[in-house]
Amino acid sequence: MRVHAIRVRPSVVRAELMLREHGMHPLLARLYASRGIVDGSEAGGGLDQLLRPDLLLNSDKAATLLADAIEAGERLLIVADYDCDGATACAVGLRALRAMGAHVDYIVPDRFKLGYGLSAELVEQCLPLRPDLIITVDNGIASVAGVACANQHGIRTLITDHHLSADQLPQATCIVNPNQPDCRFPSKSLAGVGVMFYVMLALRAEWRRRAVGVPARAVARANNSTPAAAATSTDPGVTALAHARGEVRLADLLPLVALGTVADVVPLDRNNRILVSQGLSRIRAGKLPGGMRALFAAAGRDPRRATTEDLSFGLAPRINAAGRITDMSIGIEALTADDETAALELARRLDTLNAERRVIQADMAQLAEAMVPRELDAATTTLTLYDPDWHQGVIGIIAGRIKDQLHRPTFVFAPAEGGTLRGSGRSIAGFHLRDCLDLVSKAAPELLLRFGGHAAAAGATIPADRIDEFRTLFEQVARRIIDPQTLEREILTDGPLDAAYLTLDCARLLEAQIWGQGFAPPLFSDHCQVVSQKLVGGKHTKARVRVAGATLETIQFNSVEPLPGVIQAAFRLAVNEYNGLAQVQLVIEHWEAPS
Repeated sequence: MRVHAIRVRPSVVRAELMLREHGMHPLLARLYASRGIVDGSEAGGGLDQLLRPDLLLNSDKAATLLADAIEAGERLLIVADYDCDGATACAVGLRALRAMGAHVDYIVPDRFKLGYGLSAELVEQCLPLRPDLIITVDNGIASVAGVACANQHGIRTLITDHHLSADQLPQATCIVNPNQPDCRFPSKSLAGVGVMFYVMLALRAEWRRRAVGVPARAVARANNSTPAAAATSTDPGVTALAHARGEVRLADLLPLVALGTVADVVPLDRNNRILVSQGLSRIRAGKLPGGMRALFAAAGRDPRRATTEDLSFGLAPRINAAGRITDMSIGIEALTADDETAALELARRLDTLNAERRVIQADMAQLAEAMVPRELDAATTTLTLYDPDWHQGVIGIIAGRIKDQLHRPTFVFAPAEGGTLRGSGRSIAGFHLRDCLDLVSKAAPELLLRFGGHAAAAGATIPADRIDEFRTLFEQVARRIIDPQTLEREILTDGPLDAAYLTLDCARLLEAQIWGQGFAPPLFSDHCQVVSQKLVGGKHTKARVRVAGATLETIQFNSVEPLPGVIQAAFRLAVNEYNGLAQVQLVIEHWEAPS
């Protein structure tokens, strides 16, 4: 689909100058200023700059609950999710809790039978494990029936989640979620793994308090200490056991936090950028779990030069493949493996599953693309697609692909258990998908058997014979609430680059930064004169162009359309390495005939 416009972000000259005065590279100062960074201290930060755990509602209550359970020798059971965020959150919990002396295991719901979250059916499956406390990660905020079932069996529940809550909260023993009512945690964008990491920070602080005889319930919530400050506090009178539990190195878990945060495509606000930056710095220094090291090898990527792109397109798809095709337990075992042989074997299995996922995805994508026109009329606001042969594990990817191509909120459904269809939706900027589903459910109370999610992505389960009703209502509700300008696709760029910045050094500089959702990676635009072009690999267009007085190699992936003599291109500055030789390359994302 051809874009409507290539637009340049407005410059913020004053902020750019301030950042340069702070010592920032001129190109980075320009890019950061246009993304809302007005002070050099906001551009990065160490662990001492993280938001305090005590700001997260109920984090102290969760810490007390967990510490009491560990001291009593109770059985803890983590209920994980079947995506990369849920898998990394589970791995963070397992590693930290075991290091603190907990008896902890985990379970992942069968997505093809039980669906998402802590359901009553899943609680029944947990009973043979005899848990005293169930801990959800990346799920649970909508698990009203599941928590009620746990309560009936005398099992306490700790919900750690980041998804938006419904009108009714589950009657859990404790809920930690930055998006629950009354939580004033400044960052609402924590991923599920980020929430679990914060709960572990709070638990470590609780052990330190217990080591000196001051439990959390006696500590004022107005405590102004930071995680870093707490990390340096010691007392000669601490008990050996509590002291040891309070000195567990949670920073070693930051590579997992970075992976889950990037994979879940949550907005990279300052707090998330710190988490990801600190995780990547440890990965580059070789301080990463053995399973992650094996996954880098399976993906053919070098952890010493790890970027957010490596996490997004190298590791995350392989972890996600386990949940999409078979069982996320394989992914969790990989993330908790330290034995090199076991880690390599698990990474190999995940690589095989990812290859299988690609084949399924390609077949589904071909059929899905045949269902919709390449150009939509202005009256079409949403897309709802379904085929009885589609695979549940890949519908989210297909929804995202169609959404990107046609710039419309898209739901894709596949058959599920018990005469139902399970759908996965993806949305465009400016249209809140979960809020739209809430309105659909109010218009037809029995249509959505289950739904949840957030602005950009959501899921829903419906009766199999009501797909047409969903399609109609989804379109009607969306048309009523959407701003028509939201449907006019545009490409937001950072404008032209001077020839002095069209270099390998600048490409590497940009590659090393933390980019992602809400902090978009640089995309430049300029007029380019096409000198020569050819088709490579049967589906990619490689060209030489003149831009800003320099002649450079370009590549446009998955495009065979010939380029005219002059184009207005939106491109990324990238590093192309081949046969040990590295050179700068422009990756063309979009192009238009110049106006």
